[in-house]
Parts: sequence; C-alpha cells; structure tokens
Amino acid sequence: MLRLTDFIIDCPDTMRLAAFYAAVTGRPVKEGSDEEWAGIRFGDIELAFIRVADYRAPRWPDGEHPKQFHLDFEVDDIEAEQRRVLALGATLAQDFVGPEGYGWRVYTDPVGHPFCLCRNRGVTWTDQGPVWPEPA
Repeated sequence: MLRLTDFIIDCPDTMRLAAFYAAVTGRPVKEGSDEEWAGIRFGDIELAFIRVADYRAPRWPDGEHPKQFHLDFEVDDIEAEQRRVLALGATLAQDFVGPEGYGWRVYTDPVGHPFCLCRNRGVTWTDQGPVWPEPA
C-alpha cells in the first residue's frame, strides 16, 4: 500500500521557511526541527523543508526555471489572507481573481517557491471550465 508521508521542499534556510509556512497555516513547526530538516505536521502528512547549499529559486512561469511544485490554500476571504501573507514575507506574483471574487492569486514565499490563495468554494468544475455560484 502506498501512503504519502512527506512533501519536501528544498530551501536555503529550513527554519526560516518552516516559520513562514507555520505562520501561513497556523500549524506549529515540529519539535526537533533544525537547520538541516524542519517540518510541519498535517495529520499523517508532513510539509518538510530540507537545506540545499546551492539552492536556486524557480522563476515560474519561466519555463527555463520551472516552478517544480506549488501549494494551493483555499480561503474564505482572499483580501484578508493576502494582507496576512504579504506581511509574513510573501510576494504577489499574479492575480487571477475575477470581478465576482472567485479565482486565485499566485504568490512566492520568501525563497521564491510559488503558492496560491484560492477562493473556489462552491465552484463546479466541468470539462468546459468552472461554473461559478450565483451571487447572493
């Protein structure tokens, strides 16, 4: 049986990046984390950070330096969460939020990994694209 246990992210400073994602998610950095390996537990899965001496940040959407991965975080209030992640050290890269308030925004963490804040709750995904909820 295959079971996902870790999602590992290369970085130059494990404790700094773990602290960033701990603040973003509201989860604590795992006890015993250090400058070589740091983690944040999400049930059976650990978001882990490993130190890489010659780390080079992705430059997504630049195909020559691809993103390698990204994380999506579903949020209820994208404006409030944006203010919070920017204050924590994120950088806004692209905005795909439509006039109805649904969509996503792409950010980079303090070492250049992309992640998204998404407001998609209630959206139905079809072969023709998303079907947005009726305005209240």
